[in-house]
Amino acid sequence: MAQLAAVLSEALDPVFGGSVEVEGLQLLSGGASRETWSFDARVDGSDEVHELVLQRTRGEASTGMGGPSMEVEDALLCAAAERGVPVPRLVLASTDADERLAVGSGAARVCERVEGETLGAKVVRDDRYADARRVLARQCGEALAAIHSIPPESVPGLRPWEPLSRLRTGLDLLGEARPAFELALRWLDANRPEPRPPAVVHGDFRVGNLVVVPDGLRSVLDWELAHLGDPVEDLGWLCVRSWRFGGEGVVGGVGDLEDLLQGYRDAGGSAVDEREVTWWIASGTLTWGLICAVQARRHLDGHVRSVELATIGRRICETEYDLLQLLEVPRVEEPPLHDLQLPGREALHGRPTATELVDAVRDHLVEEVAPQMEGSAAFHLKVAANALGIVARELREAPAMEAALARRLDALGVADEAALAAGIREGELDGRPEVAATVRALVVDRLRVANPRWLQGEDRGEG
Repeated sequence: MAQLAAVLSEALDPVFGGSVEVEGLQLLSGGASRETWSFDARVDGSDEVHELVLQRTRGEASTGMGGPSMEVEDALLCAAAERGVPVPRLVLASTDADERLAVGSGAARVCERVEGETLGAKVVRDDRYADARRVLARQCGEALAAIHSIPPESVPGLRPWEPLSRLRTGLDLLGEARPAFELALRWLDANRPEPRPPAVVHGDFRVGNLVVVPDGLRSVLDWELAHLGDPVEDLGWLCVRSWRFGGEGVVGGVGDLEDLLQGYRDAGGSAVDEREVTWWIASGTLTWGLICAVQARRHLDGHVRSVELATIGRRICETEYDLLQLLEVPRVEEPPLHDLQLPGREALHGRPTATELVDAVRDHLVEEVAPQMEGSAAFHLKVAANALGIVARELREAPAMEAALARRLDALGVADEAALAAGIREGELDGRPEVAATVRALVVDRLRVANPRWLQGEDRGEG
């Protein structure tokens, strides 16, 4: 850390025209592709202090999802600022940064540090941001209109993205049978709105990537997935349920869609039909589901061993459920699961059962250990406790759910879930409304195990 601070000081001396002392250097995040460091730069030992952030990428990993290079991002930040988008000021561009600031063959840059809240749960629920929530949807519309007004030719290097082909390729590379995703892909293909002229798209504009202060939007962060595409993509992504953090508002959990669209129109954006937004919400929901699967695969394949990544794999059914809601697949009326319960194995191992042991460990972590922890350790303990909750529910419910699955597949005349997914893709099951109903029942069962709170009220009970 001392070596990094020394290199930073040397690199910033000419920027500020004096001797720079780096203070409070702290790693904020260190993901697989990018690190973010917070620090203060004091010039000539005076009271002049600049609050800054160092970002650095890890070589080719930074563009693994097809996003722009850091050099292109730098140009995009400057173009966005010229259009009035609230973004951090670029202090040291990647092309000017000392190569010692980077990791391996990656790149680095320094921007101003914008103070405010980025945690989505706090933005959506904290009383301090009550006033911000009243205006944030409209402000987001205004910011997106400004982003989409950036002339694409002013940011050479941005790549065009074609959503449906990327989604299909992503699902094929995943190599998993996902009937709900197959239904969604067919719906997206059949209901795609007329494409709009390509525009600069932020690609990850959502609560959690915005700096919010008590009076509203302060800055737009995380441009790593910027590309050329349909501008309505950004509007839909902002409205994906996963980015609402438990809030009621369609827009990031804080506002109404009409406020977002009104702000967008008033700031120069074109008129957008609600049906277009719905299409892009579905596309974004499927995209996030695939990202969850990829993240879980990083753990399962041993690249990054992480209980957080492991549990993200169980969030896929959240996106499947949301997709079926958007497709208006009706709820299934079925016999209660308890009618299908199979004999347990308590007699073999005695009491406490595996479920009771898991519950005991989880209760101990939550009630005894968690109150003594804080920060990152407390967060990861919470993740571990959630994982144990999933295990306990699966131990209790799996026998009945497996019996119900076998009964459903048999009624459709398919051997297994892979055959169901293939039949949906190839159109072999077209014209049978019970297919979508069966997929919904599968997803609801999984969600009862993974995260029962995600279910809408009509699906909470046994069914």
